[in-house]
Order: sequence, then C-alpha cells, then structure tokens
Amino acid sequence: MSVDRLLPSEEARDLIALTREVADKVLDPIVDEHERNETYPEGVFAQLGAAGLLSLPQPEQWGGGGQPYEVYLQVLEEIAARWAAVAVAVSVHSLSSHPLLAFGTDEQKQRWLPGMLSGEQIGAYSLSEPQAGSDAAALRCAARRDGDGFVLNGSKAWITHGGRADFYTLFARTGEGSKGVSCFLVPGDLPGLSFGKPEEKMGLHAVPTTSAFYDNARIDADRLIGTEGQGLSIAFSALDSGRLGIAAVAVGIAQAALDEAVRYAHERTTFGRKIIDHQGLGFLLADMAAAVVSARATYLDAARRRDAGLPYSSQASVAKLVATDAAMKVTTDAVQVLGGVGYTRDFRVERYMREAKITQIFEGTNQIQRLVISRGLGT
Repeated sequence: MSVDRLLPSEEARDLIALTREVADKVLDPIVDEHERNETYPEGVFAQLGAAGLLSLPQPEQWGGGGQPYEVYLQVLEEIAARWAAVAVAVSVHSLSSHPLLAFGTDEQKQRWLPGMLSGEQIGAYSLSEPQAGSDAAALRCAARRDGDGFVLNGSKAWITHGGRADFYTLFARTGEGSKGVSCFLVPGDLPGLSFGKPEEKMGLHAVPTTSAFYDNARIDADRLIGTEGQGLSIAFSALDSGRLGIAAVAVGIAQAALDEAVRYAHERTTFGRKIIDHQGLGFLLADMAAAVVSARATYLDAARRRDAGLPYSSQASVAKLVATDAAMKVTTDAVQVLGGVGYTRDFRVERYMREAKITQIFEGTNQIQRLVISRGLGT
C-alpha cells in the first residue's frame, strides 16, 4: 500500500514512513500464518510500543506521542492494511486509555499512565455484556461498595484482547438506572477475574475476543475513574473516538483489498488483454477506488473537527458508517475481481472480506450509527 497523504507536518510524514517500515517488516511477513493458525502474535505489540505507535494521540507529558488525531488515524490505517486484528487491538488500547486520561485524577494518571503509554502494557475495553451490547444502560455486572473498596460480580462479553491485556477499563453497575454505572481500571491479574474460551470468529483470528467473569473480585476504591454514576458518560465520550479508530481500520482493509485487486487485474489476461483493460472490470475498480478515497476523507474530516475542539459525535458516526459499509463493498468486489481464486485462501482478499464484516458491527452497529446521525439532524 502506498497512499500519498496530505499530512500537517514533516514530523507526521516521518511517522507515516516509520509506520510503513515497521508494518512491512514486522507485521506483513507473519500475518498470514497467525491468522490461518489462529495463534497470538507474541512480541508484536511490544515492538509497536517500542516504536511509539501505541500511544500516538495521548499527551506527551504522560509519555504519549502528542499527535493530532488525524495523524494517529492514518497510522492506524497503515497498520490495518497489513493486519486488521493488530490494528483493532491498537485502537482498543487507545480507547481503553481514554477514561483515565480524560477523567482520572492527577494522582491516578501519575500512577498508571506511564505504563499504559510507554508500550509496556496493552489495554482492553470492557463495556458489553451478553444481554447488553448496543444498549449499554442495560448492563448488570455489579460493583458493590465494601469498606475501602469495591467487590465485583458478573460477566462481560466481546472483549478484544480478553485474557491477554494488562489492564481492563471496566464499566459496572453501582446503582440503579443510567446514572448507576461507574468506570473502573482493573488489573489483568486481579484475583477473582477469569476469562472464557476465545470466541470462534469469522475473522481477526490472531487476537482473542473473550468473555470475562468476576467472582467476588475486590479492587481498591482508588481504581474508580471519575465519580460513581459517571460511567456511561465516560463510556460514550470514549466511543466517539473509538468509532473513528474503526473507520480508519476499515479504510485500511479496503485499501489493501483494492491494491490486491488492481495488482491481479494488471497480471491476469483474458481474450488477449489485461482484465483491467476490459471496461466492465475497469469501472468496477474505479468505483472501489472512489469508495476508499471517499471513506478516508470522511474519517479525516471528523478527526480534524476533534483536533479543533469542535463537536464531532455525529461526524464520527457518519465516518464509521460510511467507511465500514465501503469496506464491506470493496472487499466483496475484490473477491469478484479475482474470480474463483479470490474465494480461496491462496489470496488475501477472502480474509479482507471476512474482516470487513465485523467493522459494521462493533463500536456500535451501523444501525446504531444511523440512529445517532438521525437524532442529530436539525439540532
């Protein structure tokens, strides 16, 4: 993948060049093996952390990269074009760090942020439950006050990096109704915390997605982020940024599929001509390219609003909706361009197609995005 990018600084251009180098050397050579065998890429996240790629949008004072969100998202897209599962985990790590950054006390930040942002630790986001996905206010996992701490009981679902993460940003019920949810920073080795068997997913095989179970797991009160009852507002503030992360991942998948389809169309001949020279196929590839470019522009517009301190919730939902729907169509069309071989594992496009599907579902399904967008109209 070689996309000419309009970047805001020389530093950003160097960062994209570094990302491409790391992605090509570290990720691309091993992605097929790990995805096919469903094995965890030991050491990969440590290498990304050592290169400074796990904490790009966070403030420099806490060990982050201090990069604008529009630059961070383009880095994420580059990673996704090589390995979507890794890119999703990087996006989730950023999502998991956001509550502490935005709502934690200075003492909490000084204690935990350096490890999170140095690349030494990887985080996971624990909001969904078996019966509470898009309806986060319906969650039941409970945190009961007990002396100078809380006792956690209940289950969580769909945790990217579940069982592997070093910390979990957990949302649990401390009271009744939508004002009765609180946010906690849970260490991965907490006694009483266990994890289910990894889900047997359609794609993103190399990074586990699991359930988590809390059985009288005790945490200290200083693990509460923000105030009691502030959990849902914290969760939703982070989800806007998370949706932009998924939009960038989707564009990376789509770009990779487009690149492979174009390469194949230049190599494959029928009736004495390269298949790209047949107008029907050439126009299909043109539509694919237009979808990728349009989706990228949409997420960058939302990111620039975020960087400027402007409201961007509706634009984040638009970006997530447009980019992920585009990725599904582009990857499906890429399989069509390759024909029969596109349906085999000899080429990556079938994997891209499987990976694109989940982007329409997590961080709020695209039906939820339409609901968010429609509610914002005229306000």
